Amino acid sequence: MRLLFLGDMVGKTGRVAVWEKLPGLVADLKLDFVIVNGENAAGGFGITEDIFLETINAGADVVTTGNHVWDQKEAVSFAGRHEQFLRPANYPAGTPGKGSGIFYARNGARILVANIMGRVFMHPELDDPFKSAETILAAAPLKEQADAIIFDFHAEATSEKQCFGHFVDGRASLVVGTHTHVPTADCQILNGGTGYMSDAGMCGDYDSSLGMDKEEPLNRFISKMPKGRFEAATGPATICGLGIEISDVTGLAEKIEPLRIGPRLAETIPSFWR
Repeated sequence: MRLLFLGDMVGKTGRVAVWEKLPGLVADLKLDFVIVNGENAAGGFGITEDIFLETINAGADVVTTGNHVWDQKEAVSFAGRHEQFLRPANYPAGTPGKGSGIFYARNGARILVANIMGRVFMHPELDDPFKSAETILAAAPLKEQADAIIFDFHAEATSEKQCFGHFVDGRASLVVGTHTHVPTADCQILNGGTGYMSDAGMCGDYDSSLGMDKEEPLNRFISKMPKGRFEAATGPATICGLGIEISDVTGLAEKIEPLRIGPRLAETIPSFWR
């Protein structure tokens, strides 16, 4: 089974790049399932219902989020209306929407997707991500209720991300980190067969500070005084994510490599899809 995960869409330039490229990627690479993190898609802060729907229409099967999920007030109302929209599962009970679900891939496979938020250097501090993952895995074990299990682990600290990967190793198909917006070089298959990458990177303008126009962040580092608001950068976007092939027999990773398309970073398509 072929699955594509795309990192945080940042602002208009990031989301439009995904909308334009994703239909062709689904067709040309014969993708069975696509996950996109959309939590920064609306001007860099949150996501609207229209943006969510456009991302689904472009070919995403699930849109995950993170700490900015509620930055656009309308998300509170639409979160519960769309099965394909996920907020972090370790929000307290009673939070709108849901944090995980089972979805069907184009080849008929059952894909459990879970959105979990880390706690180190993260705000708000949510429930224990490890206990949350354990509950999710117990309810739908790999190769019993789910043919593949994917975790979007939205976190700041790479140590927390790596430990989470080891915690579910052999029980999940993929753990991919989001939130820090910089693609890492540690794409690998862990000892138990779980695919792992500390951060998929963002879909946005890399001539920036994490997808935001670089002038105001730079000013605040130098002067310690705000001059204005953070605004999403508007230059050409580079799409970043990863491709993974998952065994139909075990539900574990067989191959995993980064995907990058755009003007700023070295372009790469997973070699097993070329």
